[in-house]
Amino acid sequence: MQKLVLASNNAGKVKEFQALLAPLNFQVIPQGELGIPSAEEPHFTFVENALAKARHASAASGLPALADDSGICAHALNGQPGVLSARFAGEQGDDAANNRKLIQDLKDQVDRGAHYVCALVFVNSANDPEPIIVQTRWYGQIVDEAAGGNGFGYDPYFFLPDQKCTAAELEPEKKNSISHRGQALRELIAQLKSRA
Repeated sequence: MQKLVLASNNAGKVKEFQALLAPLNFQVIPQGELGIPSAEEPHFTFVENALAKARHASAASGLPALADDSGICAHALNGQPGVLSARFAGEQGDDAANNRKLIQDLKDQVDRGAHYVCALVFVNSANDPEPIIVQTRWYGQIVDEAAGGNGFGYDPYFFLPDQKCTAAELEPEKKNSISHRGQALRELIAQLKSRA
């Protein structure tokens, strides 16, 4: 199996990527297992942050690296929380607080449309001049009441009209087949195969 460092310590993301990449013979190693600290994410776009994270993880490990920067963009909030999705309410990774803030900010809004964004970047090395960059969207609506026990982040409040349920009510296999991350990874895999 080819080792690949994942520039994330988010348990939910690690689990999803391990499941999605296993058929390609990639052994996904979270950067935390290698003692690699998180990279700075100072940029305003998902792509720039993902590229910074991938280069950082590859430089520290000497391995190919995969990074994603993803989040949710509410249409009525001019794309917020966007790149700040994981720390929208302040503390990094406090899903409950982030969801409360999003619901509160949308309280008086008629437009509840939102989309998840996933920017995926793969680098063979820290100085790879041709990183593979993919960005995808997954559309839905923000609802006031949480539903479902699967997923993480904003999933319990992200309603999918075509599925008639929230992202957190989907079985993991179904979510991986239609989510922003699933879409991005399939596109990334296609590009990896075309380079082989």
